[in-house]
Amino acid sequence: MTQREVGYGITDSWDEIVETLQGAPVSTDTELGGYMREFESRVRQDMAEIYTRLDDEQTERQLLAGRLNMRQTVISELLRLEHRRSTETSESRTALQGQITTLQGQVTALQAQVATLQ
Repeated sequence: MTQREVGYGITDSWDEIVETLQGAPVSTDTELGGYMREFESRVRQDMAEIYTRLDDEQTERQLLAGRLNMRQTVISELLRLEHRRSTETSESRTALQGQITTLQGQVTALQAQVATLQ
């Protein structure tokens, strides 16, 4: 039996079934029953294959969605940490600038004392 690919790995054998049914003279109900059983079997196989592929694709999508959620969580955590470190750096810079200003004032005062002592 020749099957042609119709996409997504699914084969189409309907044309051949129809040609077989149309071209073959049916002489008894037994032969017709055999054709019908073959047709029903092929339909069931095709449907089972389609449902299997759909299940596989749905499972793959669920896995990808889980990975995406995990990565989004990691990105959110990294952004939160970066913001915290940025805030801490800014606060440290401000504190250091205050200390530098204080030290500059002390140096100026000490220089004035040294000048008066000379």
